[in-house]
Amino acid sequence: MDRFDVLIVGTGHGGAQTALALRQNGFEGTIAMLGRDKEPPYERPPLSKEYLAREKEFERILIRPVSFWKDKQVRLMLGSEVVAVDADARTVALQDGRTFGYGELVWAAGGSPRKLTCEGADLQGIHSVRDKGDVDAITGQLGNGARRVVVIGGGYIGLEAAAVLRKLGCTVVLLEAMERVLARVACEAISRFFEAQHRVHGVQVRLNTVVDCIQGDGTKATGVKLDNGEVIHCDMVIVGIGIVPVVEQLSAAGADTPNGVAVDEYCRTSLPHVHAIGDVALQANSFANGKMIRIESVQNAGGMANTVAKNLCGSQVPYLATPWFWSNQYDLRLQTAGLSAGHDKTVLRGDPFKRSFSVIYLKRGKVIALDCVNAMKDYVQGLKLVEARAEVAVEALVDSETPLKNLISVLRGEKK
Repeated sequence: MDRFDVLIVGTGHGGAQTALALRQNGFEGTIAMLGRDKEPPYERPPLSKEYLAREKEFERILIRPVSFWKDKQVRLMLGSEVVAVDADARTVALQDGRTFGYGELVWAAGGSPRKLTCEGADLQGIHSVRDKGDVDAITGQLGNGARRVVVIGGGYIGLEAAAVLRKLGCTVVLLEAMERVLARVACEAISRFFEAQHRVHGVQVRLNTVVDCIQGDGTKATGVKLDNGEVIHCDMVIVGIGIVPVVEQLSAAGADTPNGVAVDEYCRTSLPHVHAIGDVALQANSFANGKMIRIESVQNAGGMANTVAKNLCGSQVPYLATPWFWSNQYDLRLQTAGLSAGHDKTVLRGDPFKRSFSVIYLKRGKVIALDCVNAMKDYVQGLKLVEARAEVAVEALVDSETPLKNLISVLRGEKK
């Protein structure tokens, strides 16, 4: 049985960054990275954007060239699925029967796409957008003539996929069960803006819409039936309704796994020598008033990976980072800093009709988050206000002619 000083489960951003950061911090022990994906570590955000749009070849979204991992003495075990963890013996068992030992285990397994549970959900032509194989299946069907697409889910993935598919000339109907798109992550002003932009680009956005079942010809999907009896005929269905964190192996091993796997400020689980990062990690977050939450973002995965690497190299460094996110749709770039959940006031800065504006979220007078649409300066400068939980007069925030960095200077007592 092979044994590694650090065994990383997951080859996404978190797993890859853990291996990179270990070597960057001088770790000389053995490292192995294994994951279900058959491809070497690659960037996931472009999957629903440039890769789906065929604007980037796969080689251009690799996190590092394949040769890099060999040069850094990181063993890649691709197409490998962990089915069990023995925390006492410090071993993991794979689906193919192999067993590996570890000194420290880093669980960066991410999540599996949440699937439809209705009748017809297992028909061909129903896709997720989670890995390269998913997108290759979509582009393959497009190459075979598919042009009518139903997208189920009005979150980031659904909206990004809809934007690309319209660019590729598809007829797109987007179904959202809630009363607005992006309802879980943004205020109504942002939701309505993006809803309107998609409509302008020809997407049929259907809100408060519930799917009854997927209809098919016995093999592949041919339509989506709604709960009101209406059938939307299509060639393809794309489902973007969230992920399910992959934690059942740690749960069976005895870890605390409520909606993810609970970790402390150092990303340590309740199991000895087992760490968890990225989409699966449930951690108390100061930007959510100490509430235990999971953050699904590249920034979070990379930041947690750096924390684990430093700790394994001898530094006791807690994970403290301002959450940030982004989404590209058409010629729009949405950048978010902080967490807006629990806000009690929003401030509109700029003009949505000019397609460049920001929404600043306040709670008890303090800046807790920003959503910036084609407003890079607001995002970069406003991030400092979020980090400081700054109290700034609404009148000052509204004035888009005054750079936010000036408000930071005022807070610090500096000259403008």
